[in-house]
Amino acid sequence: MAIKINLNPPVPNIPSFEDKTKIDVRYMVIAPYVSIHVHYDVKLGEVIYDVEEPMLDEAEKGNLVRIEAAMREVVNTNMNEKTQGLDALLDYVDKVARLIISELGLEISEASFYKIFYYLYRDFIGLNKIEPMMKDYFIEDIECNGVDTPMYIVHRVFRNIKTTTRFEDVEKLSSFVEKLAQKTGRYISYANPILDGSLPDGSRINATYTQDISSKGPTFTIRKFTKTPWTPIQLIGFHTVSPEMLAFFWLALQYQSNLMIVGGTASGKTTLLNALAFFIPQENRVVSIEDTRELNLPRENWLPSVVRSGVSSAGIGNVDMFSLLRASFRQNPDYVIVGEVRGKEASVLFQGMASGHASISTMHGDSVDSIIRRLMTPPISLSPMLVNGLDVMAIMTHAIVKGKETRRLREVVEVGNIVESGAAVTNTPFKWNPADDKFYYAAESKVFDKIAQKYGLTREVLKKEFEMRTRLLYALFQNKVFSYEDVQKAINDYAKTPEVILKKYNLVS
Repeated sequence: MAIKINLNPPVPNIPSFEDKTKIDVRYMVIAPYVSIHVHYDVKLGEVIYDVEEPMLDEAEKGNLVRIEAAMREVVNTNMNEKTQGLDALLDYVDKVARLIISELGLEISEASFYKIFYYLYRDFIGLNKIEPMMKDYFIEDIECNGVDTPMYIVHRVFRNIKTTTRFEDVEKLSSFVEKLAQKTGRYISYANPILDGSLPDGSRINATYTQDISSKGPTFTIRKFTKTPWTPIQLIGFHTVSPEMLAFFWLALQYQSNLMIVGGTASGKTTLLNALAFFIPQENRVVSIEDTRELNLPRENWLPSVVRSGVSSAGIGNVDMFSLLRASFRQNPDYVIVGEVRGKEASVLFQGMASGHASISTMHGDSVDSIIRRLMTPPISLSPMLVNGLDVMAIMTHAIVKGKETRRLREVVEVGNIVESGAAVTNTPFKWNPADDKFYYAAESKVFDKIAQKYGLTREVLKKEFEMRTRLLYALFQNKVFSYEDVQKAINDYAKTPEVILKKYNLVS
């Protein structure tokens, strides 16, 4: 019977700390082997992320080296948990290890084997030193800046933190970057020293291989793929958005408005997009197109597409975003989602909007004016008539609030008429004020006017619906309805039988 490993232990509720010197949190990531200790280090004067793995004595370390050396002769180091199944891989490593121990005549107690087995799992099935970080629900990014320097992570609660993990040998780091390339199905070498790809779990990786282009040796950065996205109610809890903003988006998406989420790098664009997808009616067919897989939509009727790079410098076998987007409109979508708009695919997207295909997309930028300029100038060069198909821009920002890094939906801007010069008539119904860290509902909604006119509804009906959905979202937050399944069920129940869900939360007048 193979030793069992639990890679999905319960996710703890980590409190926020006003005083970082008081941070002292420990939680399990690979049960029963590995826990994480996030704490303030008095000597260093900063918060440290410490990976606590099983402790081996000198004899156990020696036995591990001998067993691993023998296993490399017989085991495929590119074993894939996703395709082969974790239980089958654990059973295989367990049997091979026990056979090698027997053949080498090693005397190892069951307790020692139990600890050694974790490292065999980590190095042959997992991703070596960073495996615990890959299994940590709270980590967004993992950053290695080269050899003999601490790795850093971006934590969902504590943000940028130094870790106790480092690669002290350039050969081992080079070998590990080669392993990452294997896992992505790509190739990295002195001739091709830059790697861009996706790991089997969907996490995005960028790596460099030689000291010619990174003086500290090989480097890598991993943007982790979130298996369970943040829900809209969790974003209320993080104070990223207000219930009023979410109620607005709920109505806008129900009535197929075109939405673009803009912001800088790591401002939370994809997080917001994933959360807003909860509001797309469940019966709607959604087609998504991305460079690398980051979306995780809470629905069955969803066709995810990902760009494929060619197998040679000539680009043979290349499938770009333009081709995928053009094909998507033949797949009868109710909503098209584009992970990030950069170039010529924008013309297809906006032509789709003009022909009645609702869309959500993201784009790098920090204001409505800058986005419109990018859309109307080369290389995109859209006409004002096409850009007028966009209804709403949600502008995300990476902010510092009370000394802490955080993300806020800075403003929701409704896009009106755009003229040849690029000037746009806009309306801003929602705005975040950094001075007091509060959200304000500042103006009447022109999008609601569009919806009322298009669907034959009155302004009063939409206003009443907006207020009711705002109250429901806030009630879900007050009642701590945060889980993926529970939030989606509440939204779906409201679409089918609103009176039942309203009565459940005492919202019926």
